[in-house]
Amino acid sequence: MAAPSSSVAERIVLVAGGGSDTNTSAPIQATIAKLSSPFGVDFDAAGNLYLVEMTGERVRKLAKDGMLTVVAGTGQKGFTNGPALQAQFNGIHNLAISGTDDIWLADTFNNCVRIFNPTAGTVGRVIGTGEKGFSGDGGPAVQAKFGGIYCISIGLDGTNIYLADLDNSRIRAVDSKSGRVRTVAGNGKKAIPADGARAVESPLVDPRAVIGDRDGRVYVLERSGNALRVVETNGTIRTVVGTGQKGFSGDGGEASFATLNGPKHLCFDQDGSVLIADTENHVIRRYSPSNGIIVRVAGTGKKGSKGVGGPPLECELDQPHGVYVHRDGTLYISDSSNHRVLKIVK
Repeated sequence: MAAPSSSVAERIVLVAGGGSDTNTSAPIQATIAKLSSPFGVDFDAAGNLYLVEMTGERVRKLAKDGMLTVVAGTGQKGFTNGPALQAQFNGIHNLAISGTDDIWLADTFNNCVRIFNPTAGTVGRVIGTGEKGFSGDGGPAVQAKFGGIYCISIGLDGTNIYLADLDNSRIRAVDSKSGRVRTVAGNGKKAIPADGARAVESPLVDPRAVIGDRDGRVYVLERSGNALRVVETNGTIRTVVGTGQKGFSGDGGEASFATLNGPKHLCFDQDGSVLIADTENHVIRRYSPSNGIIVRVAGTGKKGSKGVGGPPLECELDQPHGVYVHRDGTLYISDSSNHRVLKIVK
């Protein structure tokens, strides 16, 4: 089925990266900077954009004047806390900014979540011991063990911090008040969950990303499972997008019959729809829970770098690993293997 045509009023533009300037010791113009696998992006209350470089092992800040600055990380792999510019990370995959502007970092291969305080200029460990394993449900999250945290998100209900504990095939949540951790979905086994089964008693294939809506539903994106699943408020799980087979089909049709290819991130749009970074298909897609339809919103489906400045559906992407909707409705894309961040404007 053919994808819908892009609005003539929309175009996709460069925000950061794609350049050749490797200077990280001083602020530089974001659009001439060289980035190293940007994955997650988010905004603080003042409107500054923060991004993480997965292979660059850094956190960078894009101020509203267009200047880009390294604010955390040495650029070397490691596991050290303290002053932010001396801190070391190991494969940060995404970030989430709290209402107090603390920046929570999914420090994936260090098996924990780190917290960067921009005011104090420090980095510390807040979730996970750093030792790979599975333990701690019911207790303090900082004492729990995880097996690679690939995604952290703050639920729209404001009460839960969600974690994709991929190597343990589980989705876990930390209560924002008590700091205690629990499992939301997954029993540690790797398989396709049955529709209608209890989520905590069900297997998962490989939960790569997670978000929670205002009503308590939790959406789980599975990478090689090639599917989007939802944990309902009654604790049951069901598949809402994807047949489980790898492919690129179904645009404009019923999402349950569509195929995905290695999707790796998701977010909510302002209308409650779910935007999916369908990474190995090199596109961004939208799933509407209200009608069950999926459509393509950016990318041609062909790996490449052409098309910036034109319609989103005519812009080539290369393994987008992040998608984020700003509070003003602007859609941001981490076009990771093109080492750039893009946005759709009208």
